[in-house]
Amino acid sequence: MDKIIIDTHAHIFPSKIAPKAVANIGAFYGISMEGDGDINTLIERGEASGVTHFIVNSSATTHNQVVQINNFIIETVKCRDNVFGLCTMHPDLTDEEVDDVIKLAIENNLIGVKLHPDFQMFDIDDERAYKIYRKCEGVLPILFHTGDARYEYSSPLKLIKIAKQFPNLKCVGAHFGGYDRWHEVDGYKDTPNVYFDTSSSLFKLPLNEAKRLINLLGIERFMFGVDFPMWTHDFEMENIAKLGLTDEQLDMVKSGNAIKFYGLKL
Repeated sequence: MDKIIIDTHAHIFPSKIAPKAVANIGAFYGISMEGDGDINTLIERGEASGVTHFIVNSSATTHNQVVQINNFIIETVKCRDNVFGLCTMHPDLTDEEVDDVIKLAIENNLIGVKLHPDFQMFDIDDERAYKIYRKCEGVLPILFHTGDARYEYSSPLKLIKIAKQFPNLKCVGAHFGGYDRWHEVDGYKDTPNVYFDTSSSLFKLPLNEAKRLINLLGIERFMFGVDFPMWTHDFEMENIAKLGLTDEQLDMVKSGNAIKFYGLKL
């Protein structure tokens, strides 16, 4: 069997809204997008670069979108053995609605939750979101978009605070835990329940700083991610190769850590 490589961070959208969704993301970050947001494009391009498995998500910008998006993710992954899905939630959901999402996720083999505080416009430590953390603790891990100098919503310091308050909540801080706020991420050394993905980071994070963070926080906490449709798999694979990791460390980042964190059965 070929070596397993898992892209742990990919955004997908229904065909009819994908062009608008991708354009909106590009406008939000002020960059040109490299993909179209379609699951088939993701798989085709990923496999061409050696990626064997994918973890996909899509964020609800309002609580009214949660059910529709989760149904889309479920339908997308259920017929694909190499694709796993994260459900979406929103802090404006009621307690009962959060329970319903968790039940739906478990029944349909979704492996976690994705929250994007900047898109959803809530602070990670907003008490409205505590019901999500409380109910997911010990049940479903949460992938957080983290860090953007333009906003305070997703400050790494806020995720560090939550991780300490909910020590059994398994979290992923996307983008090396901080996007362009990496000066705030050293505190993660005291939050062993927070892991990280490598997506949308190494195009701007200096290699010496990336290596320092990996050494500080532990290679066992980092997972490969591309942030499709923002980047290509080739681009992110090339970035990972520049880190000077050993073959064993590369295997951990590309698959081993994700398999353990999410409990994947491949």
